[in-house]
Amino acid sequence: MLHSLLLSLLVEVRPRQYHDSIVLMVASARMSALPGVEAAMAAMATPLNLALLRETGLWTEELAAAGDTDLVLAARGAEAEAALRAGERALSDRAPAGAPGDLPAPRTVRTAARSLEGANVAVVSVPGEHAAWACWDALAAGLNVFCFSDHVSLADEIRLKDEALRRGLLMMGPDCGTAILDGVGFGFSNAVPKGRVGIVGASGTGIQHLTCLLALQGVGISQAIGVGGRDLSPEVGGRMTREAVRRLEADPDTDRIVVVSKTTATDLTALALEVGGGRLPPEPPPLAWSARVEGIFSGGTLRDEAALIWGEDARFSAVDYGDERFTRARPHPIIDNTLRLDAIRRAEGLVYLDVVLGRGAHPDPASELAPALGGRPAVVVLVGTDDDPQGLGRQRSAFEAAGAAVFTSNSRAARAVKG
Repeated sequence: MLHSLLLSLLVEVRPRQYHDSIVLMVASARMSALPGVEAAMAAMATPLNLALLRETGLWTEELAAAGDTDLVLAARGAEAEAALRAGERALSDRAPAGAPGDLPAPRTVRTAARSLEGANVAVVSVPGEHAAWACWDALAAGLNVFCFSDHVSLADEIRLKDEALRRGLLMMGPDCGTAILDGVGFGFSNAVPKGRVGIVGASGTGIQHLTCLLALQGVGISQAIGVGGRDLSPEVGGRMTREAVRRLEADPDTDRIVVVSKTTATDLTALALEVGGGRLPPEPPPLAWSARVEGIFSGGTLRDEAALIWGEDARFSAVDYGDERFTRARPHPIIDNTLRLDAIRRAEGLVYLDVVLGRGAHPDPASELAPALGGRPAVVVLVGTDDDPQGLGRQRSAFEAAGAAVFTSNSRAARAVKG
């Protein structure tokens, strides 16, 4: 363990000590919450996290030798030592042991499936280099797979999907952010009504945005089947998209099918209006803004849709902080606002922000993001419903109180700032 103390800055590097990104997020929050702590972080030493440590003033030179599998605990302030110990305790927390005689927890998906009668879906969310093995294990046990993990090789994805098709199973993913199957949400999903529209999506936030736009018009869905961001690529060839569409075509509870993809130029609002035949709630008018616009996104499809509308205009920039280069050993920005808060602080123009609500998302994103806007010009696209845990109305009120123009349609918001 490397240990460095520089005035009020304390850094520890622990070689080959891996922790899940959600656990690290909790540890960072506990460290930062202590009085007398100016900045703190628990993170794996990925290039992105090392850059963030440098930007937030938590850098010492021994970090230059740290690697992806090394744990970093860093804190700055009068209580830096206490912060590191709080992070250490958070990382060592374990669930209480079972009662005497309880069977040990299963170590494989196949073993777990045998202990849960009637199970038919396995959720895989492990570091990408291990995800393919867990998916194979699930398919071999006769389970459909929802694979949230990214950083899985293209070759493994193709092999897994071919095996799933051979067995008559769904292989949703890898990099599958959202699904709603028989009313049960997987990954990030929203509380939307039951209806007769079936959705197949190579985009998690695309599915979420579309289901929420439909819900705002009183239109529900039968099923929403995620297939992973690369399924419609030339290499994968829509293997699982075709299977999902085939299943929805045979579903007596589905009247209409919509396919959502990251790579399409489709306007999600237009799709929602076509399917629902209704109108969205009133939204703010076009903004009188002719200066720089900085898009700080958590959803790849929302970023792509806005970038498509903005075109080559140099006034606009659009960064997807949910891209895999930002999420290695870090929580997704729908869960953790850290990277986007830093981007908001650096922004020099109008801040364009998407905020995705729902199951699995941050419990109250407006509580962190709205104060960070600091009264600067801002547009916020809210993806959610009033039945979501965060409450669409509550989030809207908080952002409007901070001076932001709030939209529920990404395409309308993007057009509003373009003028």
